[in-house]
Amino acid sequence: MEQNYHKQIAIENQVRLRELLLELPKFCSQFFRGIEQTTSSRTRISYAYDLKVFFEYLMISNPSLKNKTMQEFPISILDEITPMDIEEYMEYLKYYVKDGKEYINNERGISRKLSSLRSFYRYFYKKQLLQNNPPSLVDAPKIHEKAIIRLEQDEIVKLLDAVESGDKLTKSQKKYHEKTKIRDLALLTLLLGTGIRVSECVGLNLSDVDTENYGIRILRKGGEESIIYFGDEVYIALLPYLEQRERIIAQSGHEEALFLSMQNRRINVRSVENLVKKYASIVTSLKKITPHKLRSTYGTRLYEETSDIYLVADVLGHKDVNTTKKHYAAQNDLNRRRAGNAVPLRKVED
Repeated sequence: MEQNYHKQIAIENQVRLRELLLELPKFCSQFFRGIEQTTSSRTRISYAYDLKVFFEYLMISNPSLKNKTMQEFPISILDEITPMDIEEYMEYLKYYVKDGKEYINNERGISRKLSSLRSFYRYFYKKQLLQNNPPSLVDAPKIHEKAIIRLEQDEIVKLLDAVESGDKLTKSQKKYHEKTKIRDLALLTLLLGTGIRVSECVGLNLSDVDTENYGIRILRKGGEESIIYFGDEVYIALLPYLEQRERIIAQSGHEEALFLSMQNRRINVRSVENLVKKYASIVTSLKKITPHKLRSTYGTRLYEETSDIYLVADVLGHKDVNTTKKHYAAQNDLNRRRAGNAVPLRKVED
């Protein structure tokens, strides 16, 4: 019987975290035990990678640590760090080389790593194992908001037409297109018509689809279950795939999966990303379209149609409506175009 997809991912993340803890200072284990009940396995993995970069930096910048392994670092080393040291670390993050590979962090990457460090220090500071909390005294870099990249209405039509016809695919791609186009059309239409995350999409089981009530059951980030409803266009795209899926014999352990790969295994996130990239490149060369951009497309259009930011937040699964406001209630191109004719410069007298 298939292991629940989301539970399986959590187990894999837990195994990876244990591997990382064998490299990190021993006192880090206490931090990860302490935050286990309030964070997802994915968040803890991100923290572990970020902390590893921080401790590797300390080994480079602190001569007294050069003859120690990372595991031997005492917790007292954290109390020796000053706010200026943290600022120097942030400067280092902009560009560094490790094992011959170059790493570049933009303001978002630096801000995320500072946030990880703040959580790390805050935990030990609250437990009174540290006397100082230097990351809390350092300002995060200013994040310059980027314009939301999304598909326009005509681009959505062209994207779905491209999936159906396959006309502009390469010869190599066309060989597989006849086998996958029903699945691809169902998958992309579902993403565009519901705004679900790609992880939520690949985690869907056959039993999660309710064609009578036009709904799907998904597991949100944080483990909350939610029912998302879809419209006629999604239903029309899903039905042929569901009929096709009934005839496919999935590999052992993948019998319940809704979307299958060419190997008849549950499709994974990377495969969906490549699938979106393949078809989107036919439609637009100016926009880098990913599954998340399809989610942005849905969120933007839903807000434009309803003007209900709370509905958008609920459907997209945002815990904080301010996150939704930040992305979707900002002035968009449509509003800017309206503004262009809103104020007359030479008022015409009747």
